[in-house]
Amino acid sequence: MGTMGTLSLSNYEDVSIETPWGELSGRWYGNRSERPILAIHGWMDNLGSFDRLIPLLPDYLGVLCIDLAGHGCSSSLPPGLHYSADDWILTIARVMKAYKWQKVSLMGHSLGGILSFIFTALGPHRVDLLITLDVLVAPLESAESINTMAYFMEKHLVEEERTALAGMMEPLTYSLPQLRHILSKGSSNSVPPELTHHLMYRTVAKSKLYPDKFYFTRDGRTKFYSLLPMNPGLAAELARCIKDTPYLVLKGSKSHFIGPGSDEAISILKSQNPHFEIYELPGAHHVHITCPDLCAKHIVPFLRRHRPPKVEGWSLADGDAALSAREHREAQESFFARSQKRQHKL
Repeated sequence: MGTMGTLSLSNYEDVSIETPWGELSGRWYGNRSERPILAIHGWMDNLGSFDRLIPLLPDYLGVLCIDLAGHGCSSSLPPGLHYSADDWILTIARVMKAYKWQKVSLMGHSLGGILSFIFTALGPHRVDLLITLDVLVAPLESAESINTMAYFMEKHLVEEERTALAGMMEPLTYSLPQLRHILSKGSSNSVPPELTHHLMYRTVAKSKLYPDKFYFTRDGRTKFYSLLPMNPGLAAELARCIKDTPYLVLKGSKSHFIGPGSDEAISILKSQNPHFEIYELPGAHHVHITCPDLCAKHIVPFLRRHRPPKVEGWSLADGDAALSAREHREAQESFFARSQKRQHKL
């Protein structure tokens, strides 16, 4: 496989990872003999959101895109349960366990980026690089958070009833133009209608009752999930945990997702992490869909620096055996020592 080529959207393998409630569905693009980049989409999206970026990435590394539970083609949680970000974080650990990876390379957009950031902060010795697209820390708590929590609590119960009825009757149906409008509006217009088909093919099904109409298959309960409560102190501490993990952040210039609430975390990462990079690109929140070439301009050299071609020790066959038990133990000891030292300072 040439080191100058790029991935192809047609070269993939659909994968299924067993979970206690069903399965996680994914699509593994390109090289399947080495540990891939694990790509995680944003809230209410699915792995199709990476369709325009994938063909611009180098082909010596594969990319495993997954649908989070309740999204895309992945199983929904059982009836009566509530979606939450801390449960979705476990998705990363579940994938690592399924493939016996000791380390992981993460790329996430929006919610997927928040999950990746938190996972990296909790176990920096397990992440060899991190890319987050138009996000850094989760939104900070405010007085408005209380109203949102109350609204989500009520709406979850309504959606739970609607989900139960969906098993007995077909959900609301829409024409293709209506679907494009709904998906574009749902993205706060950061995905133009003409590009929404990338999000559509894994989240809609053709109506059996009405010709030329479709309905959404994603779990409506995901609209009212619980995000990990975030405050400035916690955001800063999480950033301090990412001391030397290569970390690339790409921000859309028209997006508010990386705003003043991220300033302290960015300052900490810039001062302590020599491998931290952040760039602003023209575009809105789904910058990887609207401007994939500009994203690739930064992602490709970042990958070549921190996961260059033909580096030994990343083979799936040996389950990352190059990370010896001693290295793993020393990394853990160092992590806990830093944690204890920070506690003493507080």
